Amino acid sequence: MSRLGWAACVLAAALSVLAGSAHVPQTPSGDIRVVSYNIKHGQGNDNVLNLERTAEVLRTLSPDIVGLQEVDAGAKRTNGVDQAARLGELLGMRHAFGKFMDYQGGGYGLAMLSRYPILEETVIRLPDGNEPRVALAVRVQPPGASFTVITVHFDWVDDDRFRYAQAEALAKRLDGWTGPYVLLGDFNDLPDSRTLALFRTRATEARKPAGASFTFSSTKPEREIDYVFFSPPPAFAAREVRVIDEPVASDHRPVLAVLQRR
Repeated sequence: MSRLGWAACVLAAALSVLAGSAHVPQTPSGDIRVVSYNIKHGQGNDNVLNLERTAEVLRTLSPDIVGLQEVDAGAKRTNGVDQAARLGELLGMRHAFGKFMDYQGGGYGLAMLSRYPILEETVIRLPDGNEPRVALAVRVQPPGASFTVITVHFDWVDDDRFRYAQAEALAKRLDGWTGPYVLLGDFNDLPDSRTLALFRTRATEARKPAGASFTFSSTKPEREIDYVFFSPPPAFAAREVRVIDEPVASDHRPVLAVLQRR
């Protein structure tokens, strides 16, 4: 092959790599991409159990941290798969799991995925509601200072007594927290609720765009019940917040927040 032909091949290969990566969102150095997603144990609105599809939804968002709700670990209905571990494997991320309760021979609860090393995992027991509940707190080590990410899934029924009791217990725990944190998850309550008011007095909400804030249901969004908060404000600033238009993989839509470290 001539030198000219060799150079043309190299150029074509480089252009191919660039084209293949063009869809990956690019964020400035120091930004942290966090996602909250209730995955409904990988069962989509088409009633198909497909955890690989869940992973693909997340992959397109290029997350650094993912807080997951409705996650199985070894349960019969999801073929005995440790879903947090499997999603971590598919996405090349570290994982942690916080169990609500035993379920179908395994466990059911929350999970966290992290591109950064996980330094510590804490399962915070919350008051029981219609089901047992916990919050999962994971301290991660990005370049620079570590911080904690906490994911939640509060009680879901219209009567908010259980939900508010769970939120109160977590809020009291946060009052004694040292160091910056990100709080995200399925709060199962509306923006003007007393549940959300508890956290707005303690942390800053990563607010979604007006008119594009509904997260449930994924096929016909009519309620905002999934949120991202951060504290203290000097540690983070929200550069971008989006609800992702994904109507099939789960009954919730994912929330992406791009947080700038300060």
